[in-house]
Amino acid sequence: ELPPYHIDRDALERSVYMSHRWEARSLQTHLADVREQAMYAVIHGGVDADLRRMSAEYLSSLPFDGFAIGGSLGKDTAELAGLLGFLMPLLPKDRPNHLLGIGDEPSIRAAVPLGVDTFDSTFPTRAGRHGTLL
Repeated sequence: ELPPYHIDRDALERSVYMSHRWEARSLQTHLADVREQAMYAVIHGGVDADLRRMSAEYLSSLPFDGFAIGGSLGKDTAELAGLLGFLMPLLPKDRPNHLLGIGDEPSIRAAVPLGVDTFDSTFPTRAGRHGTLL
């Protein structure tokens, strides 16, 4: 689930728990037949530090191959960097970290020094499709 930036905290908490239940079930199914594939957990919690910490701690306790940071990541690059500065030290150092939906250059420049390894976004393709050279 991808709740909006301005969501009631109780609704956001319910969403995080629902995502955790789904991720745990998915991981169990994956582990029964891995087939040389990796499975990443998706850390949720919006811009709420307590929910992000809880999500990171719970999902880090499970045998995921890596971690993706998803959901609402802030209203601008500064808020994104603040969130990542708080969150990245909570994640295991021995597994890759992926930032979901971020592909603009300022955000990538802010995220890499904080420990983000990979990114995915429609931004570069959309910009190129409309004639923008990056």
